[in-house]
Amino acid sequence: MALLTPLFAFLYHLPQVYKWLLKPYYIASLFMSIAFLAVRKTPGICDNLSTQREDGNSCDFDWREVEILMFLSAIVMMKNRRAITVEQHVGNIILFSKVANVILFFRLDIRMGLLYLTLCIVFLMTCKPPLYMGPEYIKYFSDKTIDDELERDSRVTWIVEFFANWSPECQSFASVYADLSLKYNCSGLKFGKVDIGRYGEVSKKYKVSASPLSKQLPSLVLFQGGKEVMRRPQVDKKGRAVSWSFTEENIIREFNLNELYQKSKKLNKTKGEKVGQSQFPPVPEEDEPEQQGEEAQAEDSETKKDK
Repeated sequence: MALLTPLFAFLYHLPQVYKWLLKPYYIASLFMSIAFLAVRKTPGICDNLSTQREDGNSCDFDWREVEILMFLSAIVMMKNRRAITVEQHVGNIILFSKVANVILFFRLDIRMGLLYLTLCIVFLMTCKPPLYMGPEYIKYFSDKTIDDELERDSRVTWIVEFFANWSPECQSFASVYADLSLKYNCSGLKFGKVDIGRYGEVSKKYKVSASPLSKQLPSLVLFQGGKEVMRRPQVDKKGRAVSWSFTEENIIREFNLNELYQKSKKLNKTKGEKVGQSQFPPVPEEDEPEQQGEEAQAEDSETKKDK
C-alpha cells in the first residue's frame, strides 16, 4: 500500500506534471537525473566502461549499482511521504537521483564523477525552479512597508509568510499558500509575504533564520494588532525549528482560519453598516414639521401686530 499511494497520486496529477516537465528547468533536471542510466545503457558508450559483473557485460548494472539504486528508491519513498504538493514529489525524485548519479559516476570513473559534479554545481548556481504564477490574494512586503502595514489597523489579522526564493520548500509551498489566500482573504483577514533572503533586516527583527540549515523556511506568523500571536514552525530554546508539516489542513487547524474568517466577516458587516449610515442624512422626527408650523404661525401673528 505504501508503494501504491505515491503511484496513484502521481498518475492523478500527471497532466500537471506534464506541464511542469515542459519547462526548461525540469527538462534539464530530467536529463541530469537519468545521466548514469543513459551512459550505462547506450551502445557504443557502455562498451568502453568498466564493470564488476561476472559475465563482463559492461552495458548492464552490477550488483553494487543495483544496491545504490534500490537505496535511492527507498529514500525517495520516505521523503515523499511528507511531501505536500506534486512539485515536492518531483523535486525529491530529481534531487536524490542527482545524488545517486554523483556516487555512481565517481565509482565508475573519478573523471566522470568530477565532470558530473561540476555540471550539478553550475546548474544549481544558474538555474532555479520556476516561481508560482497562479492567482492569489497576497500582499508582498519590503523592509520599509511591513511594519506600517501590520500596524495600520488593529482590527485586521495578518498571516505573513517569511520565505526565500532559493528555498525549494518555499517554492513548493507557494501554491498551497496562494490557495489559502483565495479561500480566506477578506478585509479583516489578510495574507502577506516577505522575502527575507532579500531583506536581511526583516529576518533579524522577526527572528527567522535565512540559513539553508535552519529549517525555518518557510515560516508562517500570525499578527493581530501588529503583534505576533503564533508562528509555525515553532523554535525551541536552542534556536532549532520544530518539525512541522505545511499542509493546508494543518494550517487551517493550527491557525483557526475558519474561526478567524467568520470574525472577519462580522467586521466587514460592521464597516458596511457604518458606511451606509454616513451616506444618508438623518430623517427628521414626526413632530418636527408641527413645531416648524407653529413657529411660522407665531411669526405671522407678530408681523400683523406690528402692522
